[in-house]
Amino acid sequence: MDYTPVEIDDRLENDLRQLVRLAIAEDLDVAVDWTTIAMIDAERRGACEIVSRAHGIAAGIALTPWIIDEFDAELTTELLVDEGDAFTPGTPLVRLSGSARDLLTSERVTLNLLSRLCGIATITRCYVDKLAGTNARLYDTRKTTPGMRRLEKYAVRCGGGHNHRTGLFDGFLIKDNHLALGGSSESQDSAQLSPIEAAGRAVAMRGGMMNQLVAPSIVEIEVDRLDQMETVLSSGIDIILLDNFSLEDLRSAVSKRDAAAVPVELEASGNITIDTIADVAGTGVDRISSGALTHQATSLDLGMDWS
Repeated sequence: MDYTPVEIDDRLENDLRQLVRLAIAEDLDVAVDWTTIAMIDAERRGACEIVSRAHGIAAGIALTPWIIDEFDAELTTELLVDEGDAFTPGTPLVRLSGSARDLLTSERVTLNLLSRLCGIATITRCYVDKLAGTNARLYDTRKTTPGMRRLEKYAVRCGGGHNHRTGLFDGFLIKDNHLALGGSSESQDSAQLSPIEAAGRAVAMRGGMMNQLVAPSIVEIEVDRLDQMETVLSSGIDIILLDNFSLEDLRSAVSKRDAAAVPVELEASGNITIDTIADVAGTGVDRISSGALTHQATSLDLGMDWS
């Protein structure tokens, strides 16, 4: 049981190409690369390697040909590492050869994208390494850069993490705001929806059709107290998200789930850091989700070395 993972497919390619087109428009507007045209002969050929200046994990390397293609560049691309590979400073990741003008014009956009994706994969691997010896799996969130969600989630997978839902279309995730606003529409003062009522609605909708579309297969609900968790244990949902639970309460939640012998996975979330994730995993939860994988990742230092 899991959300659909982001893979190299038509949807990822479409997102990347749209992003590259926007990046090209930022750099060239409706003009040209004036400096390169003034300095570099049109017939000049050249070659370079994209080289890491830091330790990291490869992500986005396999997508480089699509980036170059959007420039309509006369360049040959040779991939020198595989996605998910660990590398050290000085490691060449991609070799580009062909038109010297095209090499220079495409340099910054290519580096920006690969640096961002490698940075996410690198921080993800650091978190994953902290889970060694436990059964917990690491998941991303929707705290992504607008327009880059599939790409950033793809980078999380390159780093060894798992993908939570890609978007609102991809699963039921009942949060506290849904409960607060889910009461009767007859009065603004109506009581909020209870977790068990909300779970029942989502489970019922999953079993039917909505606007001629098949409803998502996974139902998850967020709770912030142990008593809420107990009320929804046997409601037919798949995942209970334990939001900002203490370590003691996480252990209690796992114990109560195990005693009830129901096929529900428990997900810890909220203020998960590189310093706390090992302790959280040690409580016995099945899943840990962290927005830090994307919204706190820094771009890895990559550069172009010219041949």
